[in-house]
Amino acid sequence: MFNKELWKKRIYSILSLDSHPGHIAAGFAVGVFISFTPFVGLHTALAIAAAFIFRLNKLTCITGAWVNTPVTIVPILGVSYKLGAFLTGARVKELQISGSLEWHNLERYAKSLILGSSLIGFVSAVIAYFLCYYLVLRFRSKDAAQSEIAEEMAEVGEELD
Repeated sequence: MFNKELWKKRIYSILSLDSHPGHIAAGFAVGVFISFTPFVGLHTALAIAAAFIFRLNKLTCITGAWVNTPVTIVPILGVSYKLGAFLTGARVKELQISGSLEWHNLERYAKSLILGSSLIGFVSAVIAYFLCYYLVLRFRSKDAAQSEIAEEMAEVGEELD
């Protein structure tokens, strides 16, 4: 489910992209927003579509869309629904599915769920934007310092471990 090496590789490839930090962070933030939507199963497709529409980096957008995993989606959707119901003044209803997940069975939950998930997604996306922007800048300054040290050591004839 959670492959640590895959995520490290993906994060490294995002941080080392040759693009403006704001552009990288915007793609990631849009993906994070999408990851909080109730459209389970469509997050990757929505992230790719958003990347094309807003001319964002596809890698950062898709990675952001994968922030919300199958393990976390159920509790987050529950909190989103309750938040949306609270804000609209609706009574929180227990999810009762009579046979299928067809739209007419889920329609009564949609307004609260979409409102709540949009708010949580927006707040998460804003946090993700600034966090990603900071991490890209920090990574680049470390990378530049390491390159400078490597150049100095090459002049002296030493190798960098």
